[in-house]
Amino acid sequence: MKELTIEAKIKVCAYDEFSAEDKQLVDAARAATANSYAVYSKFNVGAAVRLDNDVIVKGSNQENAAYPSGLCAERTTLFWANSQYPENAVLAMAIAARTDKGELPMPIPPCGACRQVILETEKRFGKAIKIILFGTKESYIIEDGIKALMPLSFDSAFLE
Repeated sequence: MKELTIEAKIKVCAYDEFSAEDKQLVDAARAATANSYAVYSKFNVGAAVRLDNDVIVKGSNQENAAYPSGLCAERTTLFWANSQYPENAVLAMAIAARTDKGELPMPIPPCGACRQVILETEKRFGKAIKIILFGTKESYIIEDGIKALMPLSFDSAFLE
């Protein structure tokens, strides 16, 4: 038996260390939390993506009393972007969250279903998506795409 070691490179930074372009994307994700419909969990999540045509699309989580019927901010954003701009690759995504106590100090990662959709979006366009997870205390930047957060991933290659 051999052992496999999997490593991920994640940059840890503060908001003021972001580039102007990344600040713009993070600010869009933060603003998107205001459009969240989170009446049950009170956990408001916003996401924003920058497309290769420089358009920023944002979305938020939308809950439903039948919990599985809701949708996360990341998927809301990616599905809208991919349906409205089917020819434009997603270059970067920012995710932010807040509760009734304010923005979260530490970043939140995407759930498993959202990671799978991010993976499919990367495969669709053939390029990694830069992922920015925002927190007021510290933020994470993953430049190598979703595989850093999901190294043993299932995609269409297994179906061939």
